[in-house]
Amino acid sequence: MIDRRSRTQRFFEIELPAAILIVIALAPYAWMAITSIKPTADIARFPVVYWPDEPTLIHYADLLARTTFPKNLLDSFIVAVSACALGLGLSVPAAYAFSRFGFFGRRFLMTQFLTINMFPIVLMIIPLFVAMRSLGLLDTVPGVVLGHATFAIPFAIWMLTSYLNGIPKELDEAAMVDGASRVQTIVKILLPLAAPGIVSTGIYIFVASWNEYLFAMMLSGQNVRTVTVALQMFIGEYTIQWGLLTAGGTLVALPVTLLFLFVQRHLIGGLTAGAVKS
Repeated sequence: MIDRRSRTQRFFEIELPAAILIVIALAPYAWMAITSIKPTADIARFPVVYWPDEPTLIHYADLLARTTFPKNLLDSFIVAVSACALGLGLSVPAAYAFSRFGFFGRRFLMTQFLTINMFPIVLMIIPLFVAMRSLGLLDTVPGVVLGHATFAIPFAIWMLTSYLNGIPKELDEAAMVDGASRVQTIVKILLPLAAPGIVSTGIYIFVASWNEYLFAMMLSGQNVRTVTVALQMFIGEYTIQWGLLTAGGTLVALPVTLLFLFVQRHLIGGLTAGAVKS
């Protein structure tokens, strides 16, 4: 279909609304980053100082040298990577089974995976807390990882199943006719073709774990504390340490931003291909 709209129409109908949405989306992050380089006196000054006369990195220096934030960053990275590995390790085989095999209760189970995401995750906190306490996994990396995997895996299975349904089964059959085993077919045929979907699912699990607060707060403590919980510590009953809070928020947003920049092509392709009907 040929787009016959004039340059002026495209500007007002597409480019200008897109630019407005981008500004609205990026403005809070830009303000957070600017606030993180303001001296403490400028943060509380009225009228508001939009750009500091003397930008400073003192808040970042204090955050990294005087708090446990570097360890919290490491804890979050370990938890997010572990949750991603566990989620993909379970969701990829499960999605293959749902996509390639017909068995009793298949549609019911798929519906349950989708239904789980309709309920607030806060409903899972108490039973999950009791289970982790019984297993002795409170304030441990495995405990937090299992908590994050609990809400990430159902959606990951649904997403990967939809993606694998878009890969013709004839490819599996052709590979097996040529002498390949089922494992060889999965490793050499399906996984390379499903790479964009797997990458996008892995990013979803990683970002969901990295940004998650509720489970991390309930299941962690002194030994393991993710950055989302650590940032909350800068908010007191009577005062808020805006410098440390915004500096920490900027550092937390940086890894996810860089991740999206590196894998955006795989992410867009995986989400688009995973939108087929299961």
